[in-house]
Amino acid sequence: MSNLWVALGLTLFAGLATGIGSAIAFFASRTNYRFLSVSTGFSAGVMLYVSFVEIFIKGTDALVAAYGSYWGHWVNAGSFFGGIALIGIIDNLIPAAKNPHETHAGAESAPLHNPSAPVPDFERAAHALHAKAGMHDHSRQKLLRMGLFTALAIAIHNFPEGLATFLAALQDPSLGIAIAVAVALHNIPEGISVSVPIFYATGKRSRAFAYSLLSGLAEPVGAVIAYSVIRLVMGGEGGVIPPQVMGILFGAVAGIMVYISLDELLPTSRAYGKGHDSLFGLLAGMVVMALSLLLMKK
Repeated sequence: MSNLWVALGLTLFAGLATGIGSAIAFFASRTNYRFLSVSTGFSAGVMLYVSFVEIFIKGTDALVAAYGSYWGHWVNAGSFFGGIALIGIIDNLIPAAKNPHETHAGAESAPLHNPSAPVPDFERAAHALHAKAGMHDHSRQKLLRMGLFTALAIAIHNFPEGLATFLAALQDPSLGIAIAVAVALHNIPEGISVSVPIFYATGKRSRAFAYSLLSGLAEPVGAVIAYSVIRLVMGGEGGVIPPQVMGILFGAVAGIMVYISLDELLPTSRAYGKGHDSLFGLLAGMVVMALSLLLMKK
């Protein structure tokens, strides 16, 4: 039971990191895009390393024990690519211009700190600018819909991410901490994606900040719902999830995290950074994850 509360707490922490992104957008005098580059690269390094070295292996061990060496590896591989397919389908259902995981340039947050800066046209492209700085009511309505749609999109994306953090922490709290930190870093740019257009539309920082936090709450809520359904449908006596089901879930979680790293984090990291910032962040994430796993070995 203690692991359950730890897992829920870590998932909540990771989800609420969208609020950090919102705070950076509103209260920092200048958004540090180099920090975003290194941190998202770091997050990708953690996710990639832990997916292949720890989570995928855990899935293999559980499934080989359940189905034998031959079919266990087949089921694990199928679970891995099934996880990739799931997050890929979710990702592609959202138009690119409104997708929170598409790259967002500095022009989007510039008017937060400089009122004379032109307001970007989110509808045409993430980095396009309006010819006029003023917005009429129709434009404000479009921006508000844009921000709310982005919040909904992030909520949908965060369901599988929340489950990944929750399951990892439930199985191994120390592993869950590493994944929670990686997911939290990845959620910072998402908080900016939600709060900026809502602020442009309403002029209210508090409302934009609140929607940013609410979108992040989808992670713990999604994790609890998914875990409850899994226990109800697939749980054995006492609601305990069978090892082979956990193995399949771990394979899928590894696939989800690899997709997030390659499709979202690394492109964002390279877009925000200069030179080798992205690579430095990636390698730092792998090194920190490797050292933490080695230090936890008995």
